[in-house]
Amino acid sequence: MYGKHIFTASALALAFSLSGGFLAAPSASAASAKEPDTLTIAWLPNDSSDGQAGMRDEIAKVISEATGKKVVNKLTTDYAIAIAALENGQAQIGWFGANEYLTSHARNPKVIPLVVNSGPSGTLKDALYYSRFVVKKGNEAQYETDGHFGISDIVGKRMSFVSASSTSGFNMPAAAILSTFDKQAKWKTLTKEDLAQGGSGHFFSKVMFGGSHQLSLVNALTGHADVAAVCDFLVAPYVKLVSGTDNTAGAVYAIKKDAAAPFSALGGKEFVVIKSIPVLNPPFEVNSAYLSDKTMAQITDVLTSDAVANDPKIFAPAGAKGSDFQRPARFVKVTDAWYDPMRKVLGIH
Repeated sequence: MYGKHIFTASALALAFSLSGGFLAAPSASAASAKEPDTLTIAWLPNDSSDGQAGMRDEIAKVISEATGKKVVNKLTTDYAIAIAALENGQAQIGWFGANEYLTSHARNPKVIPLVVNSGPSGTLKDALYYSRFVVKKGNEAQYETDGHFGISDIVGKRMSFVSASSTSGFNMPAAAILSTFDKQAKWKTLTKEDLAQGGSGHFFSKVMFGGSHQLSLVNALTGHADVAAVCDFLVAPYVKLVSGTDNTAGAVYAIKKDAAAPFSALGGKEFVVIKSIPVLNPPFEVNSAYLSDKTMAQITDVLTSDAVANDPKIFAPAGAKGSDFQRPARFVKVTDAWYDPMRKVLGIH
């Protein structure tokens, strides 16, 4: 039932090669680009599900009302396609992870952030979420030493990531692995690229990419993977905390009995966090080569407004389904420089 959701590293590499022409599409310069009559928002696979339609449509609606332009949502099943769409101007707006933003900005400086969802304080000081290494309940003891969970024993395991482009589903976990093992002679030259491959002689015995955080978790719960990388908020609507402290090593979660697909047959299944990593919240970013200063200001102003902060279709009540954003958070302005700490951790220049 779940086999169709498992993608090997080689399959992912093939997907990138097949989309090479698309990824290589030239970006327009600010002087040559013309602002389109219809604005397009690109969404990653995690946010392209039917369950997020209300949030997407409401965001498109408020941007349309603020700019006077038609706004459409571009749904995707592949990270690379969504990111390329923003970089080459097929989409002008996107909501991607910090790594995706930093990588795009490095390739095309016209890609810039406008706003980010705040933390509960309504400010940037707690505007973060968590990338987690998780294992199926019952298997956690092998990752515990002297009463503490960690990733020191993940060598040789079957690993499920989300996408090679994903911030919390690959790049931050990869950075954590490299910093944990770089003192060991065997792994001192280990790279992120190495971690995307599995098999004899590699760090992992097998590597798979789920394509979304939800499907990466499914890989662990169904036994296809020993360890999975998933973020907290994208799986939050499907799970409940059983024991421990939220987003800390040792916390146990269970899939809700009424969870929607892809967890509909996994109600009650439990998993354990063995490591949790804080990550800066993802920005709403734009390709400024295709938008005027006026339009960007209009988008920024409406998204940071009290009306949007109080819109339940966008900032849902705590615990409600249907949106990635929950009260009391709100959108606040952000600049490229705010992401410098993650730029340093991820080695993106």
